[in-house]
Amino acid sequence: MSNIVEKVKEELIKRCEEYNKKYNYDFWNEHIKFVVSNGVELANKYGADVEIVELGALLHDISMPSELGPSEEHNIYGAKIADELLTKFNYDEERKQRVKECVLRHRGSKNLPRNTIEEECVADADVIAHFDCISSLFHLVYHDLDLSVQEGKEYVKKKLERDYSKLSDRTRIELEDRYKKIMEVLFI
Repeated sequence: MSNIVEKVKEELIKRCEEYNKKYNYDFWNEHIKFVVSNGVELANKYGADVEIVELGALLHDISMPSELGPSEEHNIYGAKIADELLTKFNYDEERKQRVKECVLRHRGSKNLPRNTIEEECVADADVIAHFDCISSLFHLVYHDLDLSVQEGKEYVKKKLERDYSKLSDRTRIELEDRYKKIMEVLFI
């Protein structure tokens, strides 16, 4: 792990810990650490720049535990925070722009084009993380959204279906068996 990655990770974890104290939700352990590990794995598999992907994965949701901006625009606010942090740590300008694009374009629900392999890796890693920690989706529907059991089940099912459909073709193929098993166990 590079020095810049370690610095960003420390800052992120600090923000996640503060958020967890206030709201009893741990973004790091419930989501972001999965995005990071999946992102690095995909970067290695697809020949992407691992450091760009790792930083993009670390920063993709940073605006949420930072409590900056509405969650619907967390990618936009996250890119602003990424810019501030990477500037503070004297990160190379061209590489900083590439990380910011990963943060801006990670959202599957926005149907944003992925222009680089690094952007694809971060977006796919974010989706895979939802399959790694499904319990966080149930926390969302029953705790945050206060849905009924049936409504929550349907919400999670539709979310996972949408997520799966937003994956890049090659990642969707790799995740297909796992996706089918998860959907069968949870919803059939």
